[in-house]
Amino acid sequence: MRRYGKNPDEDDIRVRPARRSRPRTHRRPAHEDAEEGFVLTVDRGRVTCLVEDRTVTAMKARELGRKSVVVGDRVAVVGDLSGKKDTLARIVRVEERTSTLRRTADDDDPFERVVVANADQLAIVTALADPEPRPRLIDRCLVAAFDAGLDPLLILTKSDLAPPASVLETYAPLGIRHVVTTREEFGEAAVAGVRELLAGRTTAFVGHSGVGKTTLVNALVPERQRPTGEVNAVTGRGRHTTVSALALPLPGGGGGWVIDTPGVRSFGLNHVDPSRVIHAFPDLEPGTVNCPRACSHDEPDCALDGWVAEGHAEPARLYSLRRLLATRERHEGD
Repeated sequence: MRRYGKNPDEDDIRVRPARRSRPRTHRRPAHEDAEEGFVLTVDRGRVTCLVEDRTVTAMKARELGRKSVVVGDRVAVVGDLSGKKDTLARIVRVEERTSTLRRTADDDDPFERVVVANADQLAIVTALADPEPRPRLIDRCLVAAFDAGLDPLLILTKSDLAPPASVLETYAPLGIRHVVTTREEFGEAAVAGVRELLAGRTTAFVGHSGVGKTTLVNALVPERQRPTGEVNAVTGRGRHTTVSALALPLPGGGGGWVIDTPGVRSFGLNHVDPSRVIHAFPDLEPGTVNCPRACSHDEPDCALDGWVAEGHAEPARLYSLRRLLATRERHEGD
């Protein structure tokens, strides 16, 4: 115990200062000076954004918590926006998304992975041979596109190795736009036709490894060449040369963005509510009014059978709907 003299004064007493001089607040800064950025790629926590005409490297601000930042996001960025080497900005806000393309690792995995944000078109790239087409994987990509509100575009490559007729016949009832190319058709003349379907839109490219997806992207955006790899002719598996999604501006004056994504071997649909798939079939949707509650549209009491029998829609359309709904219960390799 400290002992004071007979006449202690204020110099003999030490007062410990308070730890906080002002109360804590939960009010976050508004960041009204933040500039708008467009996410081009995300790599190990580093986010590359386009801010006006500059490429800026940024980190997600702590205040965003677990909110993800993905390619295609519109974000608010503060800090050093010069784009100079070794500078780092902060992403303080992720704007509301107009669309979100999701997938799960498989149908039993509850963890959703956001592939791309704010796209309005999904280009599903598949080879007609080497590797062989995988209709179930195409179906799953279509379900994901319809669920996210994206317009699907089917791109068939390597038609010099196998004819496209059977694949096109399978998907003709869906009315999906399609493009057929060969391995030698990635010149400017052929690419111009593909570019017309992409102009003014944000298109995400998905496909199995080795189908020529990145080769096509390189032809569309020749100034930004991405590495490509070989595919095993026996197993149909290739090395994932594209390891992260990347958004590239489409040249040619028509505007638009091309988003190349890593090759996929599966496309889980755990996150998809089957009841939303019917929205992609406007000719069939009115026929569901008399369906029993929680109808799977593939059971004896489904009203769609009568709707089609009365001539309101083509039988092939109902078959396509049921094939897509059933794809959640089948493995992509079936």
